[in-house]
Parts: sequence; structure tokens; C-alpha cells
Amino acid sequence: MSQPNVYVASSTLPVSAETAFSYHDRPGALERLIPPWENVRVEKSDHSLRVGSQVILKTSLLGVPVRWLAEHTLYDPPRKFADTQVSGPFAQWDHEHLFEAVGDEQSVLRDEIQYRLPLGAAGKLFGGGMALKAIESMFAYRHHVTRHDMELLSNYEADPITVAISGSTGMVGSQLSALMTLLGHRVRPIVRGTPIEASEIAVWNDESEAAKLSDVDAVVHLAGKPIAGDRWTEETKAQIRDSRWIKTRELCESMAKLDRKPRVLICASGAGIYGDRGEEILNEESEAGEDFLAEVAKGWEAACQPAIDAGIRVVNLRLGIVLSPRGGALEKMLLPAKFAAGALGSGKQWWSWIALDDVLGAIYHAISSPDLAGPINCVSPEPVRNKEFARTLGRVISRPAIFPAPAFALRAALGEMADALLLSSQRVVPGKLTASNYRFRFTDLESALRYCLGRDRLESAE
Repeated sequence: MSQPNVYVASSTLPVSAETAFSYHDRPGALERLIPPWENVRVEKSDHSLRVGSQVILKTSLLGVPVRWLAEHTLYDPPRKFADTQVSGPFAQWDHEHLFEAVGDEQSVLRDEIQYRLPLGAAGKLFGGGMALKAIESMFAYRHHVTRHDMELLSNYEADPITVAISGSTGMVGSQLSALMTLLGHRVRPIVRGTPIEASEIAVWNDESEAAKLSDVDAVVHLAGKPIAGDRWTEETKAQIRDSRWIKTRELCESMAKLDRKPRVLICASGAGIYGDRGEEILNEESEAGEDFLAEVAKGWEAACQPAIDAGIRVVNLRLGIVLSPRGGALEKMLLPAKFAAGALGSGKQWWSWIALDDVLGAIYHAISSPDLAGPINCVSPEPVRNKEFARTLGRVISRPAIFPAPAFALRAALGEMADALLLSSQRVVPGKLTASNYRFRFTDLESALRYCLGRDRLESAE
């Protein structure tokens, strides 16, 4: 049998070894650390690192479904734990996670992997380079996420709280739920319909369910019908409005009735509130626009008034284009970009973007900052023109961006949605986040895209 390949990755973390180990030992760690570009989901998990506990991952190779069964073989907190592949895509996969103390408030995370590919020498010859590249990308992502999460924990040093999250299965909500759990907080999903888990709260069902919010410290409201899911008919537009305006007002009225109220409500909104504004630099004091997205966002923020009147601190998160290949605009742009798609319309319009991890960081910052209230522009400090966005995306995925999409073609295909979502210009800046000393993880578009698309590498990898 050939000798296994060895891969080692290490990073310095701004927390103790005990804290870093505890992060990995909590439910949600695996979900948080799965790269967003990978077609992988957790099918079953014992939610434990203890010896004998297992996890089943479902993925695909060349379109063929593959199940990966891993079992933990070593548990030695806070020094190390280990897992091995029982069955799956590799001929061998042994992974040891080590945590080395460096003083009281610093540690080194070290991942050591021994692996062999199937088909022996042939597998190594034809698939070795591809496998190593995938492993390098995966562990660069895992280490960057872990370090960022530990920086949040170190910077804010918040006591454990209970957070209720609506839209907790969505692109932002699922990652926020995992992050809050990993940082030591309790998460209670807000759901529609009948609760399945004891932690779930069906706020919109009846008053007894809504009363469960009295045990909650913070509410993060992200739920709403997807803006770009269907062509905008009058019926679809009504559903988009109602899912935000009505449900948000009902949620806020329920909170207002409680004897013990949540301290803060973080409610999603959109940078689309400003409408098409050309070259104007837009901060939180700028006037709202008049198009459909502006109408939706204005009504969404107004629906929070019952909570404000009840003395609850409310933050309206005016989200820009959130970067993730798992959803939103970037997911829809990737396939055309692979075929050299370029600018949309003139390409001169400003796009205000933000990395998904900065959305999570901004929410955590807003929860932890008692003086922060009202609308907050949740965007990177560096908006870019659409043509630059297309060129940067093409550069990251090694494709040219040479075929523009004419405005008339976009309008013919998408109708009103084309102008509101793709062709309008919004040069939005994060005035309040910057003034309140939020530390952006990504201010450079190319770095953010490389990170979330797996084009990043760790300098400390061996």
C-alpha cells in the first residue's frame, strides 16, 4: 500500500485553547465550516466530538451522489480530537484537530490530515492535483471562518444570550444560527406553521406561542418572500410586500405586549430603499426612492413602529448585495460568468455589496452595541460599478468578462425587476457601521469573492 498524502494547516487564534476547542465542540460547527461552494450537506449527525460519535455528509462527485460517513476516534479536550472516514470518497482520510495554548488568550489551531485517493497510483496520478487543490481551498476557508468567529468573540466578550431568528434556514439565517450557537449563545428559530423542535417559536400562530419571546434577549427578523424568486406580477409584488409588512407588524405587536420584552430587534431591510440614484453617495440620512423596492423597504421599516413605541431598540439592516454562491445575486451570476458574461446594461451603475460574513458580523455588532438604532447600511465601504464587479468576478474564476447583457434584453426577460435589481445605481456607504467602529472583514471585492468561491489559500499550509 502506498504512503498516505499529508496535509497540514495552522492558524493563530485570538482566544485560549479552551475557547477554541469549545467552539468546535458545539452543535453547528460542521455546518458553519462547510465551504459555500461545496455541494455538501449534513444528512445526519450525533452533534458530538466524543469517541464513537458519527456524522454522515451527502455530496456528489461528477454528478454521482456520495455519502461520507465519519467517526470520531479521539477526544482529549482542550488539546485535540480526531475523526476518520469509515466510508466515502477517499481510500483513507484521517484528520486530527490540535489546539496549542500560546499564553492565556491566544492559541494555535492545527489540522493534520493523512489521506489516500481511490484507485492507488492511477488515482494519485490523475486526481492528486485536483484533490490537493480542493483540500487547500476547504481548509483555507475553515481557518478563515474560525479566526473571524474567534475575533468576534474576543472583540465583544458578550455574556451568553438567547436569540430568536426568523428565516433561520435561509442563506443568512442558517449561518447566523450556527455562528450564535458556536459563540455560546442560545438560538430559538421563529417558524411559521406547527413547531417541530422544542426550541422553535411559532409567533404567528397564537398568543401562547408569541409569549415565548419573553425569554428572548434579541430578535433577528430575516424572513420574507424572496425578492428575485419570480417575475414581478401584481400578485407576486403583493406577496413580497405582505410577507414583510404584515408579518413584521404582527411580530412587533406581539413583542410590545410582553411584560419582559426583548432588548433589541434586528430587522432586515434593503439598500434598495434609496432607488436609482446615479452618482450620489448615499448614507443613512439620504432620502428614500420611489420604485417598488423602495416602497417595500419603507413599509418594512415602518412595520417595526410598535416595537419602537414599546421601548425596544430597533435596528433596520439595509442589506446590499450579499456575496454567497449559495444564494442571492452571486449564485445567479456564476453560470453566466463562466461563459464570459460581462456588464449588465451600461455597466456604469454602482453596486453596493457585502460579504456574508460581514453581514453576520454586523448583526452581532448591532446586537452588542446598545447605542446603535434605526437604519444601518449593511454594505462594504467600497461599492463598485457593475462592469468592475463583472471583471472582478471573471478574474477570480479565470474567465473573461466580454459579453455584455443589453438593458433592453434584461427588461424583456425580467420586466420591472431588471431596472430595480440590476440596472439601478446605488452608491451606498456604511456610515453608522463605520462610525460605531465595526471592523469589516472584507472591504475589497476581489478578496471577498476569492474567499467565498474557494480561490483562497492559507500561507501556513504545508
